[in-house]
Amino acid sequence: MPYRHVTRLLEAASQIILGKEHELRLALTCAIARGHLLIEDVPGVGKTTLAHVMARLIGLQFQRIQFTSDLLPADIIGVSVFDRDSSTFRFHPGPVFAQLILADEVNRATPKTQSALLEAMEEHQVTADGQTLPLPEPFFVIATQNPVDQIGTFPLPESQLDRFLMRIRLGYPDRAAERALLMGEDRRSVLERREPVIGPQDLLDLQRTARGLTVTDRLIDYVHALVVSTRRNGELTAGLSPRAGLGLLSAARAWALVDGRDHVLPEDVQAVFPHVAGHRLHLAADGRPAPAETLHRMIEAVALN
Repeated sequence: MPYRHVTRLLEAASQIILGKEHELRLALTCAIARGHLLIEDVPGVGKTTLAHVMARLIGLQFQRIQFTSDLLPADIIGVSVFDRDSSTFRFHPGPVFAQLILADEVNRATPKTQSALLEAMEEHQVTADGQTLPLPEPFFVIATQNPVDQIGTFPLPESQLDRFLMRIRLGYPDRAAERALLMGEDRRSVLERREPVIGPQDLLDLQRTARGLTVTDRLIDYVHALVVSTRRNGELTAGLSPRAGLGLLSAARAWALVDGRDHVLPEDVQAVFPHVAGHRLHLAADGRPAPAETLHRMIEAVALN
């Protein structure tokens, strides 16, 4: 039953976002693993559309926050306003109180505003006026960011990057997909006519199913060996944290579920490792994020015992 939900969702999403089946699988994997997704790429390749597709096809409450240099934390969390009738302050929730948040161009806001999402992403709650307020379930943040060398961007601090379970890039479509885009109807118009194919409760069921997938001791040892190898790699400034290791295992479970299996294989770990580790690891030489070649070399170097 859960795999049927996955198949229906991926088939519907592939009809709107053309030629990006692998990236759609990664995005769904991130949602099933109860993580948050960072999409980094140049403008115009479909980052925002992917978030709209996920919200529409799963039937999630959706809010888009356009990050700019003058955005304030209260614009995200909400603000208390004095009510004359009751002579008390009433809290007006901000856009973070939705099931799917699109943090669009998140690195165009100042670090102070970026940090307003930290508690929400980590604990699925926010604190306002001394009160802790829970966020709806499921709660999923998709953030987009432009390359850091573009004008008007603020690099995300490591504490913020670590809140994202996975980072993906969409890239340009292949020739066939781009021709279909040029010849076809606007993708937003296509999406507006689509009804949800699963519901929020179905996503919660998928998340629970993924957490229950069988993981052997041998696979745990393999995940641990991969994590330790990043800490011993002289090319990197620092290795993966224990939280990143837990995230890697959660993502591998979700990838196995998306692949239609009730157990996790080393290949599942290898499939998600570059997307879980890539934004957390930086080269010691120049501080740049570890390139794909470095990540693949680490996978090849760690033997399966």
